[in-house]
Amino acid sequence: MSKHAQLTERTGVAVYFCDPHRPWQRGVNENTNGLLHQYLSKGADLSSYTQEQLDAIAWSLNTRLRKSLGFRSPVEVYSEYGAR
Repeated sequence: MSKHAQLTERTGVAVYFCDPHRPWQRGVNENTNGLLHQYLSKGADLSSYTQEQLDAIAWSLNTRLRKSLGFRSPVEVYSEYGAR
């Protein structure tokens, strides 16, 4: 995120940096970590998984409906922005 100011200037999206050791400031990130733990145990060695297995986990998470996205999936939201 070394170019966060440039990102904000070009997109109008404000960049927010959370304080260290304040997980409540990173709600979506913490929720995503919890979802990942449904598939991978904390501290799991990812080298023991095939790329196909990791891709399947990513697809499962990216097609899951999210309340924070108006009950749409990340794939749906991303495709809306990609179509512009």
